[in-house]
Amino acid sequence: MTKYCDFTKAQLESELAALQSRYGEFCAKNLKLDMSRGKPCTQQLDLSLALNDCHNYVSDGFDVRNYGLLDGIPACKKLFAELLGVGEQNIIIGPNSSLTLMFDYISQCFTHGAGSTPWCKLPKVKFLCPVPGYDRHFTILEYFGIEMINVPMTQSGPDMAAVEEYVKDSAVQGMFCVPKYSNPQGITYSDSVVRKIAALKPAAADFRVIWDNAYIVHDLADEPDALLNIFDVLPEYGNEDMVVEVCSTSKITFPGAGVSAIAASANNIAMIKKRLGAQTISYDKMNQQRHAEFFKNAAAVKQHMKKHAAIIKPKFDIVATRLEKELGTLGIAEWSVPNGGYFISLDVMPGTAGQVGRLCKEAGVVLTSVGATFPYGKDPDDKNIRIAPTYPPEAELAAAAEILCIAVRIAACEKLLENAK
Repeated sequence: MTKYCDFTKAQLESELAALQSRYGEFCAKNLKLDMSRGKPCTQQLDLSLALNDCHNYVSDGFDVRNYGLLDGIPACKKLFAELLGVGEQNIIIGPNSSLTLMFDYISQCFTHGAGSTPWCKLPKVKFLCPVPGYDRHFTILEYFGIEMINVPMTQSGPDMAAVEEYVKDSAVQGMFCVPKYSNPQGITYSDSVVRKIAALKPAAADFRVIWDNAYIVHDLADEPDALLNIFDVLPEYGNEDMVVEVCSTSKITFPGAGVSAIAASANNIAMIKKRLGAQTISYDKMNQQRHAEFFKNAAAVKQHMKKHAAIIKPKFDIVATRLEKELGTLGIAEWSVPNGGYFISLDVMPGTAGQVGRLCKEAGVVLTSVGATFPYGKDPDDKNIRIAPTYPPEAELAAAAEILCIAVRIAACEKLLENAK
């Protein structure tokens, strides 16, 4: 099909009329379809039901039902150390969500600093945010009044020329990263980008990179992406304390009842444990034991994730096939085809994403709020839409993807006709 930009005004009007007819048919069905959040579907959750059959309450001679072991049970620390490629002494096991770990760490930096001056005593605190990115990172920063700076993503990771320039400002205290299968684009940072991050020499003495490795084992392809372990590289540049890594089993077992972990240098671990000593007696060690008993080692986790991939890969394919069929030749959209993670990133014609979101909502399709993939909810180009394919049943997902594509085409035709007047 000819690109929309080459259509005459009459052709655009005819195309728009045909699309509005298709759209009206969907609206008449009163559908309720949800592609708003990256949630596991029921079939994925069922994969971990055997966790409920784990009733061993003794781990390495310790009764996990009781007080103690502030930083987590040894068996669970060993499991995460293997997954993350660090020493067990560099691991703290947390609650069900890595989001809690990130919030608490930023709070610690705010009140006590990351090594020296508490951030709350600084004239200004800024954070670098690769965009499009994860909305909950932005929510944490906004809560603390930390100024967010957009850093464009490339196909290899954050624009490191921009990062290297920004960190010359001593007010820039850190950066959030999702280094493997980034949210929402599904980009895995190249070895070069990981090394450049590890080699940063920021003006801020206690600059911290929050390495949110949320999708470390969430592969979809037979040949998954490989991410260089940044902890293997940091010592080469004397930056062992610069990175704090988090991950969790939220999309491995149960989102509401998983286990999280934080990996960091000895200095950072000591500071975090000091704060935890005032904050809690310990996290849920019975849940830690269930997970350690259920998985036993990293190889078992990866085998478990192949079962997840078998369930959700067809869903990603449904969306990708529909996008290609409806939009592939029109020149009005680009999208990611990730090897893993939980999302597909769709870039529509600039200035139309908001209208696409409104059209989808009116037709019964709930998307992630347009703009959510940028700080303050403001997409400067009004073009990015995050698609979450995992939760809906395949039939509902197919309908939602078709409605989305119709909305993208309608918004593009309207925009082009508006400019043609």
